[in-house]
Amino acid sequence: MPFAKPRLLAIATVFLLSLPGLNHAAGSLEEANVQARGMVLQKMKERRIPGLQVAVVKDDRVVLSESYGLANVENQVPATAKTLFPINSATKAFTGVAVMQMAEAGLVDLDAPISRYLDDLPEAWRRIRVRQLLAHTSGLPDIVEQPGPVAGGTEAGMWKAVRQQPMDAPIGEKFAYNQTNYGLLAQIIVKQTKMPYERYLAERQFAVADMRLTSFGDSYDIVPSAATIYSHFPRRTLAPDDAHRLSHWFYDIPYSLRAGGGIQTTADELARWLTALTNGRLLSAASMRSMWTAEKLNSGTDADWAAGWPVLASAPRRQVAGIGGNRAAFIVYPDEGLAVIVLTNMVGGNPELFIPQIAELYRSLPKP
Repeated sequence: MPFAKPRLLAIATVFLLSLPGLNHAAGSLEEANVQARGMVLQKMKERRIPGLQVAVVKDDRVVLSESYGLANVENQVPATAKTLFPINSATKAFTGVAVMQMAEAGLVDLDAPISRYLDDLPEAWRRIRVRQLLAHTSGLPDIVEQPGPVAGGTEAGMWKAVRQQPMDAPIGEKFAYNQTNYGLLAQIIVKQTKMPYERYLAERQFAVADMRLTSFGDSYDIVPSAATIYSHFPRRTLAPDDAHRLSHWFYDIPYSLRAGGGIQTTADELARWLTALTNGRLLSAASMRSMWTAEKLNSGTDADWAAGWPVLASAPRRQVAGIGGNRAAFIVYPDEGLAVIVLTNMVGGNPELFIPQIAELYRSLPKP
């Protein structure tokens, strides 16, 4: 599950917004939508993206929702508002919300060691705090470096192997993106809520936000109405067009790691979820602010992540995000009541790099 570093994204955002000729905030919603449509089509062409959904939420209202291109190229299936796109690592934002909901309910203490909730941990893991799993500051070894089912291993074998690895860093010393963290968070959710991770999200988040289509799965699951995922990456064959042809992209997310990357959804349903979050139906305002505040390292400096969310900027414009698979992203601008969602079926589409340009069109629009 590849991931672009948030600090690099923040630098890219500043660079993009400084480019001459970049469209600035539009004078009206109609003007903003026209410019946004043109920008999306331009980015699809530049990045060779087959299919895309975009949604813009301003002041808890969806002001733009569009689908473009093809969900499946070989069968010429168009992308529609009901096409499901995998959001991969952006799923971690949902897990962050789940843990904050549990904290509100008294089911988990973010500052407690994970040994309070999980038994039979390696000794070196026992003092890690729950919030350090959420923010990738645990120092744990990464489970995805162990051979899983697709590589001839087993999921149970992955967990056995990672538990035998040394720590990658002292607890709380540095940020290091890591799937072991979210596998353990899923275990905490299951144990403390006494229900499967998927069921908890379905009942406490999907149902509240009216996300009727949202599901779980990877390339090896049969998910109705799911987009086919593509890439232009070379396959290292001897074919003369190896470096240029469109190919299928297969991704594997073992069941126990789906809290870190398993959701398939639509831009419209993500928009409803973000609206439910910002208007208080999922979390209190205090919990949401805590969830979006960067975790502190042992040195006192900010880590790159908060509780399930990359923090792209803390000031002057707060920006938090969900970013997944180099093909799906949403960025929230809490102080401006703005969120932009772009889902694609192209690995390397990297919508997080052009979402700030779309956001710039809407940031100064007056409230309805």
